[in-house]
Amino acid sequence: MSVPRFLVIGGGPAGVAAASVAAAGGAAVTLVEAEVLGGASQLRECIPSKALAASISGLAGIRARGHLGSADPGPLRPDPARLAERRLSIAALLSETERGRLEALGVDIRAGRARFTGARTAAVASAGGEDTLEFDCALIATGSVPRVPPWVAPDGERILTSRQVYRLTQAPEEVVVVGAGATGVEFAHLLSSLGSRVVLLASRGRVLPQSDPEAAAALEEEFADRGVVVLRGARAREIRDADGRVEVVAEDGRTAGGSHALLAVGLLPATAGLGLDAAGVSLAGEAVAVDASQRTTTPHIFAAGDVTGGPMLSSVAAAEGTVAGRRALGLPAAPVEHTAAAQAVYTDPEVAWVGLQEDPAAASGRRVRVTRARFAANPRALMTARPRGFAKVISDSGDETILGGVVVGAQAAELIGILALAVRAGLRRDDLAGTLLAYPSLAETLAEAAAGPQRDGAPRAS
Repeated sequence: MSVPRFLVIGGGPAGVAAASVAAAGGAAVTLVEAEVLGGASQLRECIPSKALAASISGLAGIRARGHLGSADPGPLRPDPARLAERRLSIAALLSETERGRLEALGVDIRAGRARFTGARTAAVASAGGEDTLEFDCALIATGSVPRVPPWVAPDGERILTSRQVYRLTQAPEEVVVVGAGATGVEFAHLLSSLGSRVVLLASRGRVLPQSDPEAAAALEEEFADRGVVVLRGARAREIRDADGRVEVVAEDGRTAGGSHALLAVGLLPATAGLGLDAAGVSLAGEAVAVDASQRTTTPHIFAAGDVTGGPMLSSVAAAEGTVAGRRALGLPAAPVEHTAAAQAVYTDPEVAWVGLQEDPAAASGRRVRVTRARFAANPRALMTARPRGFAKVISDSGDETILGGVVVGAQAAELIGILALAVRAGLRRDDLAGTLLAYPSLAETLAEAAAGPQRDGAPRAS
């Protein structure tokens, strides 16, 4: 039996995962990536912003030395140039690690852009020209691009997308962030920490509209303390020049001006230039249509990650890529459970959630039990001078199975993993409440939240 030829278009989390699985399973894998292994996640999305957040968090910890019993070290100012150097070095290290692992598995990595020219052929354009590849199966894992509304044209200097912002060598004097989802609030946090005056436009009634309202309120309170101005219900309709500055105009007539404007209004699947028609691959709206096995309308071509329009999370992309890689080899693979994917926003405090949330459960008529605890009484949180926030456990009011949860506070992105495991494993509240955790630790607050106090979430109007 011949070795299957597997073409992977895109070297982000989905592409790398699929290439790894397929190569380990005996396929001859060719991976084509236009920029850097790890994709936009490492170059201009997750890793850069989280690396900046970690650096800023470290500085905040040093500033808190007075609360920890040490002498005040005096004012500390982040150096944007050194932060950028650190961000790039982390991305480069991760990319080279991925390359070494893939090459050890025998993956043929090519720098270039691929497009389908038929159902089993593709053209790969690179610096050396264009080659034609034949394949038995393929994966589309080209990720996403920033959504740009039709009423604005980013120039990369004053009006920036969430990827262009990394071109700046100094923090903007005043910046208007358009969009208050995860990306918008993270940049509001980062830029205000770097000294920028920030106005954040939230098109709905609060920041993080997809998250828990109590979590969003806690973040808005922190923004108010640091001087970030949040304009609620302000849906932008225009960005115009104003004597060398920019002015953002909302649909209700409110305006916000600054030296820069940052667009953080979501992402779109990156499907342009792929030759999908030639391969018989159909779209569902703006995304590549796939079934639960990540199979497209052309059965031997798969798609995974942001390009499919599902939850645009690196963890989900990697899981979908793994499913695609196994299915391409004819191996079994369970569909990805999107509802069990943990999400985190790297602000200060961090905000994280997983599974079913209180408001959607109530809106659907489902009865849930909500139990919670605050970090203010946690010894570890007090020792580290970071007692803000809370943990909330959402369970079925009948059998007490944990359905979801929320964590707001220090290391929320790490702690939410405990609740993610509980949701995936179908654990009950008393399973978590009775777990013997290290003392002192922040995780104890999750066990306390599972134990109570509690209130039943009755169905109510959405």
